[in-house]
Amino acid sequence: MSLQLDDELIQFAGTLADAARQVAGGYFRNLTAVWSKTDSSPVTVADIEIEKLLRSMIRERFPGHGVLGEEGGHDKSTGPWLWVIDPIDGTKSFATGKPTFGCLVALLHKGHPVLGIIDMPALDERWLGVTGQDALYNGIRCCTSTTQELTAASVYATTPDMFSAAELKVFDHLTSHARFRNFGADCYAYALLASGYVDLVMEAGLGQFDFLALAPVVEGAGGSISDWQGEPLSFDSQGQVLASANQELHNKALDLIAAQAAGT
Repeated sequence: MSLQLDDELIQFAGTLADAARQVAGGYFRNLTAVWSKTDSSPVTVADIEIEKLLRSMIRERFPGHGVLGEEGGHDKSTGPWLWVIDPIDGTKSFATGKPTFGCLVALLHKGHPVLGIIDMPALDERWLGVTGQDALYNGIRCCTSTTQELTAASVYATTPDMFSAAELKVFDHLTSHARFRNFGADCYAYALLASGYVDLVMEAGLGQFDFLALAPVVEGAGGSISDWQGEPLSFDSQGQVLASANQELHNKALDLIAAQAAGT
């Protein structure tokens, strides 16, 4: 899309990520409790504190903007702008001392992601994507790999448990054509794809706060990202996500997904 973001919004997004990183760093490997939500997923004091802080910062700076967060729900607005926050993406990793958890910050305009940040507090790494601009890794331009053949591609997913039985068959079919597959990176897999280390990420069961920040980063680095039917990610996407290093590889993966779904 042709929308040009002003520097104030971009800088403010970075300020949000800075604040989240500071809180996460204080609790990482220093937790006293982990709770289970109604869906049995874990939550920590860091998740709650980060989201509360970021919501208050947004309300103060941009009171007309909406906010959607994993822990606090949707503060709706009649305006076109919506911030989407995942305070700790990879809470299981965070709670068990694994440094591959991240904080995700997305900004949507009329339902479409126009800015995304993948911040890795324990690793001191940050990816920024802004529509119409090159993606940046720690302030330096990053780009995806040139791999175009599935047989040469590495594929990531957070866990096979995220797929339904039918989805797992599709994932197994695609990865049977790949060089290898790996698990356990959460949002970090998409960041590594943006920097050329991973070729494909295929996941399902994601919430809006899990995937909306990823799109501007992947696309700004030269990659392609969509749902499993090839439709662009938006607020209304249903949580099946495919990210690829380039459009050629993406098309081949989508063809395999479609063929398996059709039973051919």
